[in-house]
Amino acid sequence: MSGREIIWTPSPERAEASSMAAYMRWLETERGLSFAGYPELWEWSVSDLDAFWRSIWDYFSIGPAGDVGEVLAERRMPGAVWFPGVTLNFTEVVLRNGLKTPDKPALIIQSETFGRSEITWGELGTQVAAAARNLQQMGVERGDRVVAILPNTETAIIACLATASLGAIWSICAPDMGDVAIIDRFRQIAPKVLIAQDGYVHAGKTIDKRDTLHSIADSLPSLEHLVIVPVIGGLPPQAIEWSSLTTKNAALKPLAVPFDTPLWVVYSSGTTGNPKPIVHGHGGILLESAKQSLHQDLTASDCFCWLTSSGWIMWNSQFTALARGATVAMFDGAPHMPDTLARGRAAAGERLTYLGAGAAFFAACLKAGIRPGDTLDLTSLRSLGSTGSPLSDDAYRWIYDAVKSDLWLAPISGGTDL
Repeated sequence: MSGREIIWTPSPERAEASSMAAYMRWLETERGLSFAGYPELWEWSVSDLDAFWRSIWDYFSIGPAGDVGEVLAERRMPGAVWFPGVTLNFTEVVLRNGLKTPDKPALIIQSETFGRSEITWGELGTQVAAAARNLQQMGVERGDRVVAILPNTETAIIACLATASLGAIWSICAPDMGDVAIIDRFRQIAPKVLIAQDGYVHAGKTIDKRDTLHSIADSLPSLEHLVIVPVIGGLPPQAIEWSSLTTKNAALKPLAVPFDTPLWVVYSSGTTGNPKPIVHGHGGILLESAKQSLHQDLTASDCFCWLTSSGWIMWNSQFTALARGATVAMFDGAPHMPDTLARGRAAAGERLTYLGAGAAFFAACLKAGIRPGDTLDLTSLRSLGSTGSPLSDDAYRWIYDAVKSDLWLAPISGGTDL
């Protein structure tokens, strides 16, 4: 920007080794397209939509090789039609790269409620297959809605992937939301199954959500099954325990669905009337997240963490890293417990390569005066992501001074339009 200080520029070596640079080299080799730099690449991407999105499809091998036919069949808004005739499944594509390395960690979970655990790619695939089979036996079919009130742990990831594998539609709210806020969201989409955790630990306090769950379940007349992750007490009458859904052996058989089939429902904030449901489709999310991974410089060698509630759209962004075959480190709890340096210690201990958070988190670190790079080994950390409100210049300077690493900083949109 004119008149503003340039705080950081990637080294030529880092820029050349980036995912974006690799994609640009592929465009030159495979498409005969050469660009002087990113601005020229961006201009092409928004002026030749067919060629650009076809390149993303091919570069990331989203679906079967070969001609996929028309990319953008109807150029109108609303009502644009993308990739007509193409079928695919979100779950199959997300798991594909990771399942090539079944013994590698897919998820690392640090939870105030459950402690620390790991799940390999092989275990993730097995549990998704079992959960999908059990949901199917409950009568869940393509187009049905499965909703959840779960924290940012493996249960939510497994349940989402299992739901999507059946062509059913997923939606999630965070456990710290009130019953009215959740009912206002879920009642609009008439769910068949609700998966919920009956309580959790946050900032050292145990929160009992059983009464809230009872109120929510009673307010959803379409509900046929209640699945509970018990933390506080026993199961309510007729409820099913979550662990029973993930223990049976089953083959993973994702249903191929048309490109624009609804995948999940996210919501506006609800500040003006009821929260507005926003529907994203299987194909659109796969292509958009593949594109986003170029900006985030994500590869299968990364260990990715975004500090997010399950009620924020950044929860969904964790699938971007999973689709690349990366390990995702999930965090469920108060981010500044027991102190402001806690997430820095976790980043060092888990050898994170990518750490993302809302701008408010970085501002709080700046205000607290912590300097993680002075006392922690953060040499594995290659990238930071920020979203929500814009980062201040002081926060940018803090990142590069206090973290002490050659970081790729990728601010991205924090809105509901992923």
